[in-house]
Amino acid sequence: MQLSGSIPKSVGDEPFIARIAESGSARDAREALLTRGNDPILADGFRCVLRIGHARADEIPVPNDLEYLSAGDIVRINRHAGEIRVLYRRRSAHNVFFFTERCNSRCLMCSQPPRAVDDGYLIEEILEAIPLMSPGTKEICITGGEPTLLGNRFLDVIEATKRWLPKTSLHVLSNGRLFSLDFARDIAAIHHPDLMIGIPLYSDIASKHDFIVQARGAFDQAIRGIMNLERCKQKVEIRFVIHKQTFERLPQTARFIARNLPFVDQVALMGLEITGFTKTNLDALWIDPVDYQPQLREAVRELNDSHLKVMIYNHQLCILERELWPFALR
Repeated sequence: MQLSGSIPKSVGDEPFIARIAESGSARDAREALLTRGNDPILADGFRCVLRIGHARADEIPVPNDLEYLSAGDIVRINRHAGEIRVLYRRRSAHNVFFFTERCNSRCLMCSQPPRAVDDGYLIEEILEAIPLMSPGTKEICITGGEPTLLGNRFLDVIEATKRWLPKTSLHVLSNGRLFSLDFARDIAAIHHPDLMIGIPLYSDIASKHDFIVQARGAFDQAIRGIMNLERCKQKVEIRFVIHKQTFERLPQTARFIARNLPFVDQVALMGLEITGFTKTNLDALWIDPVDYQPQLREAVRELNDSHLKVMIYNHQLCILERELWPFALR
């Protein structure tokens, strides 16, 4: 599904964010009225008019790839650059806050390769969009880059979601390296009702984990981060991506988690996604999932026997041993 498209350029117009409204909605200056076909409309009071079909001179045509837009969706319109981008879909169960392209790790299989760019405007957009989102949103994922690099702005987003989306779960994807005890306490002080932080642990051997994330000392920092979050009673998920560099010690890593981090809320065992840096490093990473079934089975048994919630992602059932099917999720 495309999340952006081209629109006619208009020099001088500043980018803005708007929630989609359809005919019959009460007028709201924060909303863009979406209309279809050639029907005449009363656009007074709306931020702009988006039209699926032949747009008039003062309207913005919706690209074909974005004709799925409907009431409650949120878009960013940049007429100067000639772009419309979808930030949120009300009907989707998979909305994401993308915080930053920057990261303090450089994982061999990173699906979103980091860039050293000044993209602080992304947080401002997120904070502007949150009050426009449906209170019925079930879950939002926070990702990057590394979201915690934003420091206090990270906390501002957690606070804003608690205020405007009190029934929405937040799932933060982080490398865990920046969760000092003070930072963990700051997060806990917000008292978000449903927040979980997913942190990767790619080996029980520090040097191996550090090699995979390409950052010296990352293993110790991640372990300390997990411990600090637990001390502050914050929910933690451990993630493990299975590939040629990690599969052999998957059982030992599962045992390490069960013995040393038994308080974590869940463990996710992830199949390799062929995107980002994985394409560049494919020869060093690729192993057929059929070939690591013994290690996966042993790890799942270890975690499950230790009463830890374990989940398997990105694996088709046809390549999993039947014993593992109950743990496989979409």
